[in-house]
Amino acid sequence: MIMKTQNLPAPGAPDIDIARAAIMEPILPLAEKKLGIPAEALVPYGHFKAKLSLDYIESTKDRPDGKLVLVTAVTPTPAGEGKTTTSVGINDALNSIGLNSMVCLREPSLGPCFGMKGGAAGGGRAQVLPMEDINLHFNGDFHAITSAHSLISAMLDNHMQWGNKLDIDPRRITWRRVVDMNDRALRNIVVGLGGPTQGIVREGGFDITVASEIMAIFCLAVDLSDLQKRIGDIIVAKTRSKKNVTVRDLGCDGAVTVLLKDAFQPNLVQSIEHNLAFIHGGPFANIAHGCNSVIATKTALKLADVVVTEAGFGADLGAEKFLDIKCRQSGLRPDAVVLVCTIRAMKMQGGVSKNDLGPSNTEAVRAGCVNVERHIQNLKKFGFNPIVSINHFIHDTEEEIAIVKEFCDAENVTMVIAKHWAEGGDGAIDLANAVKAELDNEKAEVNLIYKDDDSLISKVEKVATEIYRAKSVTISAAARSSFKQIEKMGFGHLPICIAKTQSSFSTDPKQLGATSDHVIEVREVTLNAGAGFVVAICGTIMRMPGLPRHPAALDIGLDMNGNIVGLA
Repeated sequence: MIMKTQNLPAPGAPDIDIARAAIMEPILPLAEKKLGIPAEALVPYGHFKAKLSLDYIESTKDRPDGKLVLVTAVTPTPAGEGKTTTSVGINDALNSIGLNSMVCLREPSLGPCFGMKGGAAGGGRAQVLPMEDINLHFNGDFHAITSAHSLISAMLDNHMQWGNKLDIDPRRITWRRVVDMNDRALRNIVVGLGGPTQGIVREGGFDITVASEIMAIFCLAVDLSDLQKRIGDIIVAKTRSKKNVTVRDLGCDGAVTVLLKDAFQPNLVQSIEHNLAFIHGGPFANIAHGCNSVIATKTALKLADVVVTEAGFGADLGAEKFLDIKCRQSGLRPDAVVLVCTIRAMKMQGGVSKNDLGPSNTEAVRAGCVNVERHIQNLKKFGFNPIVSINHFIHDTEEEIAIVKEFCDAENVTMVIAKHWAEGGDGAIDLANAVKAELDNEKAEVNLIYKDDDSLISKVEKVATEIYRAKSVTISAAARSSFKQIEKMGFGHLPICIAKTQSSFSTDPKQLGATSDHVIEVREVTLNAGAGFVVAICGTIMRMPGLPRHPAALDIGLDMNGNIVGLA
């Protein structure tokens, strides 16, 4: 294997040390060798990163599609599940067994990188490179998205400053600002203070960039024309007569598209084992729809025989939104689904604290396995028989693993132990073979949870009761009114994007395992007309997170040689 020729630190070394020790191949010849992409079709960002030109993407449209593998996970815990790591490991292993495969991932946000979650480039010996670049600014996509969003904000306020020809009601502006950082102080602000020349005084606020409708549009648009059309459809405010005001009405949909033109080209990088990856777009699944860009996924399917992609957080959020939003809009359909879990996560789901996960605890694993069981059942509702992949840790015991297998056997699903974190692609060969076997089967018919013509409230109720196993849904008066207004405007056919905690099936992050008979509270509703979905904000979830008591930023810096340290 390729990685055996590299002098990598032993398993357990910090991810950044492993990544820095890996020997990368120049991206242009690698892309031609692996996928037949000519150098002139790539826009290089240094030696090891490139963007794929839209003209070349257009030239692949008539090629047949490869097969799509969706990687999702159990409910996340601080113990970690390793969904991105597993996606990279599966891709490396599929290439090892002779399949032409590539992986499509989301771009990391600076907020979690400097906050609590850390980076999102995989881990151990299953990483995408260059790890530091991917986690910090990358090729500037998030900055372009933030700037595009900010242009709309500036044009909106400027329009009101210079006569307000559209008669925009400052009390009915729904467009918030964004920044790619966890900054709770910006959740609610007042703009326009300082006198008549400083703008119209009004309340506003910031969301994090990954929650921006521009981010959602960026990840759902199929080409530049579709991108501009969707941007123009964004509703930013209402007039005093309560008519919708769109970005197209402001006249800046073209300028916003210009800011996104280069960013819209998918980013091509490589794994430690020199297998190719698209990393493009990055909405979170707890506050947005949690998938990489449609254009990256569809292009990959034209370039490779197999494409591995992930959906954010647990299958109740990521997989549900991947299927009910991304697949509904794009026509994509997975050919196989992998559900990632860890023994450590099962222990936490079973009530063990993060500091006590080392010792064997079969009772806690058994108690926590109800979580993996629930996700298996949910994925079967969509029409899939998932492969359960145990992301292996060195302290996992045979007795603990046997309990998970018992649960999987009872659900009639395949369970595979994967050791890609420590061994790279070699450690995921069994998983790759299980995926290949599933791909060789006849493609399953996907059953979406709700129909387009269901009412918006019915869509929320179906996801809440069938996927979250809630007893009921309570909807605030304001949210109920918003649902009615959205339907009256002709948007009732849109899918629902539920924003809630990723840590539980309920809206209470402390309710672990497979909680049921809880109540889902919808407190706020937002129409993303350009993206093509309606956001239902539930519980205490925030579209602008805050930093934890000990942010990761406290541990990140440069050593005496100018190398980055502390980035996880």
